[in-house]
Amino acid sequence: MRLALYCPDIPQNAGTMIRMCACLGLGVDVIEPCGFTFSDASLRRAGMDYLARAAIRRHDDFAAFERERAASGARLVLLTTAGDLTPHRFAFRADDVIMVGRESAGVPSDVQALADARLRLPMVSAARSLNVAVSAAMVLHEALRQTDLFPG
Repeated sequence: MRLALYCPDIPQNAGTMIRMCACLGLGVDVIEPCGFTFSDASLRRAGMDYLARAAIRRHDDFAAFERERAASGARLVLLTTAGDLTPHRFAFRADDVIMVGRESAGVPSDVQALADARLRLPMVSAARSLNVAVSAAMVLHEALRQTDLFPG
């Protein structure tokens, strides 16, 4: 299982998600362009020493990421406020790639169309969205629970 970050805007969120994946033994795909550089102090502060421990693959663009993902046979599971399923009603697989969108704009419609599944987290009607790192953590917890892939 891997977490894919589609063109992340906010280095603190990216660092937090990379740190989370390092702690959970999951790989991370970072799809460029990012709204920051990987030398950004905010990214390093949020990721701490876990950045060096994380299994990060950086991709020049979505097309490069998609070629690699499609060749692996892994499903693309997108987290989006426009999703039609909730994580607890979705059957995760151990080789799924779970993608979060750009904080400012999500993912474009062509990326949405390529997703094998589009998941949304249930929220009260007045709420627009959760923080991307919080959303990723909630969904990864459910995915790891279902697939019995929790470390340790």
